[in-house]
Amino acid sequence: MTLVFLNSDRIGNGEPELGRKLLQLFLDRLVASDVKVDAVVCLHRAVLLTTEDNPALASLKALAARGALITSCGTCLEFFGRKEMLLVGAVGGMQQTVEMFATADRVIAPC
Repeated sequence: MTLVFLNSDRIGNGEPELGRKLLQLFLDRLVASDVKVDAVVCLHRAVLLTTEDNPALASLKALAARGALITSCGTCLEFFGRKEMLLVGAVGGMQQTVEMFATADRVIAPC
């Protein structure tokens, strides 16, 4: 299983705008590639990508349409007040996240 792990709404710790652009480029290229993604786990600020209308949302929806399971951390959604705002995927729990990491053959973590 190939797991994409997102823990932020951007790549890097510098300029936020640049970081969001880099993550968007990464997701766009991932969707355009032949890489089979089985799951995308969104933790911390990455849940903003699944709950806001933003450029990354289209990429995540495209990955879901190709069969990838998209999960957003329930604790994180609650922290940011977005549990009822999910636009793609499902609410995930830490036990599920641990199991996915433990069984993944490959983890891609751009941020």
